[in-house]
Amino acid sequence: MSKREVDIAVISDVHLGTYGCHAKELLKYLKSIKPKMLVLNGDIIDVWQFSKRYWPETHMKVVRKLMKFVVEGVPVYYLTGNHDELLRKFADMHLGAFHLQNKLILELDGKKAWFFHGDVFDVTMQHSKWLAKLGAVGYDTLILINSFVNWCLTSIGSEKMSFSKKIKAKFKDAVKFINKFEYTAAELAVEKGYQYVICGHIHQPEMRTITTEDGEVTYLNSGDWVENLTALEYYDKGWKIFKYDQKDFEKDEAEEGVLSDSEDLHSKLDINTLLQKIKLEIA
Repeated sequence: MSKREVDIAVISDVHLGTYGCHAKELLKYLKSIKPKMLVLNGDIIDVWQFSKRYWPETHMKVVRKLMKFVVEGVPVYYLTGNHDELLRKFADMHLGAFHLQNKLILELDGKKAWFFHGDVFDVTMQHSKWLAKLGAVGYDTLILINSFVNWCLTSIGSEKMSFSKKIKAKFKDAVKFINKFEYTAAELAVEKGYQYVICGHIHQPEMRTITTEDGEVTYLNSGDWVENLTALEYYDKGWKIFKYDQKDFEKDEAEEGVLSDSEDLHSKLDINTLLQKIKLEIA
């Protein structure tokens, strides 16, 4: 299967380790692209809700696929979010093509782009972290129930539905929060002289120009891999929002080469083997 070449691919809010994570679909997407750079914009592994009792093989396959990009020399920037904030103590760590950071600034065809997760704008995160964590558990439970309902709907030939999207649409405060989040990000980006500001966190894929009192900026959000199944892609000197569609991925061919899906599970999980391959790549 031929792979699409993109200059930059951005994913966020994958929440590996939770029931709502669509790891299988994400894996298919990652296998379908050939990025020159990959930006993981926070909440990739959900440390808040991580449990040894729930870590499916598909979730591990996503981790291995990300590591395969590193082994192949593709720059992978892991920008920390609130659900993986434990990694912030290791920020500014660089291992070959892998970079762990809190933010990233790039120049793209003469325009400056500012990447960061975005939880810094969340008042709940700043003042009531326990409430945010409680909400995260409730959200994951809602997604789990929603998955069962959608299975029932699909089995009788009906269309799927999203509980959380319906709830967000009915609560004006949720809409206000999203609008305020986007405008705040835009204000800061204009103030700092950036032309692009790229966030995650709010699970709301978006690409639009926002005008402030001091100028304008292109605001982008990569969405998530829990409900929207979206990513951002930069190629041909422009940004696009990628939306996963099952019918575009009917053929999920096994990859050949390093850490391929044809290897047995134990060899792919062998961390020593993986580290040796990384060392050989960066030597």
